[in-house]
Amino acid sequence: MRLGVSVRPVHIGVFAAVLALLGGLLLGWSERAGAAADPLLSQGKAATASSTEGSSYAAGKAFDGNTGTRWASAEGKDPQWLRVDLGANATVSRVKLSWEAAYAKAYRLEVSADGVTWTTVAEEKAGNGGTDEWTGLAGKGRYLRMYGTARGTSYGYSLLEMEVYGVLDGGPPPGGAFTVVAAGDIAAQCTASDSGCAHPKTAALAQQINPKFYLTMGDNQYDDARLSDFRNYYDKSWGAFKAKTHPVPGNHETYDPAGSLAGYKSYFGSIAYPQGKSWYSFDEGNWHFVALDSNAFDQSAQIDWLKADLAANAKKCVAAYWHHPLYSSGGHGNDPVSRPVWKILYGAGADLVLNGHDHHYERFAPQDPDGKATAAGIVEIVGGMGGAEPYPIEQVQPNSQKRISGEYGVLKLDFTDSGYGWTYVGTDGQVKDTSPKYSCH
Repeated sequence: MRLGVSVRPVHIGVFAAVLALLGGLLLGWSERAGAAADPLLSQGKAATASSTEGSSYAAGKAFDGNTGTRWASAEGKDPQWLRVDLGANATVSRVKLSWEAAYAKAYRLEVSADGVTWTTVAEEKAGNGGTDEWTGLAGKGRYLRMYGTARGTSYGYSLLEMEVYGVLDGGPPPGGAFTVVAAGDIAAQCTASDSGCAHPKTAALAQQINPKFYLTMGDNQYDDARLSDFRNYYDKSWGAFKAKTHPVPGNHETYDPAGSLAGYKSYFGSIAYPQGKSWYSFDEGNWHFVALDSNAFDQSAQIDWLKADLAANAKKCVAAYWHHPLYSSGGHGNDPVSRPVWKILYGAGADLVLNGHDHHYERFAPQDPDGKATAAGIVEIVGGMGGAEPYPIEQVQPNSQKRISGEYGVLKLDFTDSGYGWTYVGTDGQVKDTSPKYSCH
């Protein structure tokens, strides 16, 4: 157990000792009060970890403000780490760690501006569990992690809570800030018992990030998306957070022998049909999200609904997502079926489009429906690396800024009331790409 403030005895006479003691106590009180005055920055923020003992012990459990839940790493392995994204660069003044029985004997507290390069701000070499409280810190960065190098028990590392206090650069966090995890092309017909099965790994990563909600960009289940397939495969991985998911269908959902989208609709129910159709919209903060069914872009009912939905929207920022991308450098290439929808979204000043279908990661500069780069354009991301077999990059399209094939992962999108940005995170927990920061139109 570590306390952040200590009082040193002074042996210079009774009166002087009393004064020194009072001064020490006042100084200690002042230091504690100053630390307490800094706000808690970490609660509810997106978190990742090197490993988890199981789905009930995800990284976000250490930042949920509930000491009845916890993060726990895999057992018997060093090193292990737990990381929180504070949402913006901050000056960290205090960190409090509440250990479960599986504590760290040795660990470092580290900060980073980019999640890649880390600086140590505190180090414990003889921990004994309980509560560790570090005060008087002056670390600067967006990310803070506990990096455990030696376990105190034969188990793993386990934290009931990790609280990070400090001051965000530029003042309080942007209004309405929230995090979303997104991916497409997810559940191949395999499970975690197969070491080559990727969708359990992307699901574990997605759950560790602990976002506000999840988006899927179609082809959620391979190959024919029967209800039995959803139950046997998708449900064993991404199904762990189905209640927080806003899905859309892909072409594989139409192959079900029981009928197009039959298994998809039976599995997701009202989650996928909240407004009675396979397309819908919802709001979060200052954002309007539009979920579309690109298998039915030729249906006037969906197109008429989209026009009316955007006309009624009162939010400043607009994001839309569906399966088939208008632009892609992958094997499927550009799909003109999406162009009419792009024209409607572009006319409404939409900001962001998310797609799958091609099994790679790619981001594009803002462009109009005809592929002309413009600051007033829509940013498109292809995020089809949720678990299905990767596709190679074949023909690089104009305005394509970054392409990654062969590495599974998820999109971690950070939204504010006036803008957005994202990282592409691999299943090894490492950031593979970081986007520019965009303002809403």
